[in-house]
Amino acid sequence: MHIVLVEPEIPNNTGNISRTCSVTGSSLHLVRPLGFSTDDKHLKRAGLDYWQYLDLHYYDSFAEVQAAHPEGRFFFASTKAKKSYTEVSYGPDDFLVFGKETAGLPLELLEANPESCIRIPMRPNIRSLNLANSVAIVLYEALRQQGFPELC
Repeated sequence: MHIVLVEPEIPNNTGNISRTCSVTGSSLHLVRPLGFSTDDKHLKRAGLDYWQYLDLHYYDSFAEVQAAHPEGRFFFASTKAKKSYTEVSYGPDDFLVFGKETAGLPLELLEANPESCIRIPMRPNIRSLNLANSVAIVLYEALRQQGFPELC
């Protein structure tokens, strides 16, 4: 599986997501600009000693991610999506795309990919879940559907 963070802003979230990716064998793709330095102590502390197990990639735009993976299937997580994340059948090479903590994914990206937009059901009038929690929820559903490949 592939996790894509588009312009993440909070180092602790990205550190926690990197840890989740490490323990699941998922690749992490970070799209700049980042709201922190990758040398940030909070980022490193949240990822603890898992950095050596992380398959990490950097890009300057989301278009660059797509160009590097032209055969990839991309699913875009958004509170604005109509389809629940549980209504999708995920494959082992799919990309789960998440936006920045304060604004989510760009509207033009969501509008260009309406059939690939997914959401985590939540109570109305409450903004959203924490980014690291959202990634874990969707990623583990995708892995569950695949029988947790290579995980004990």
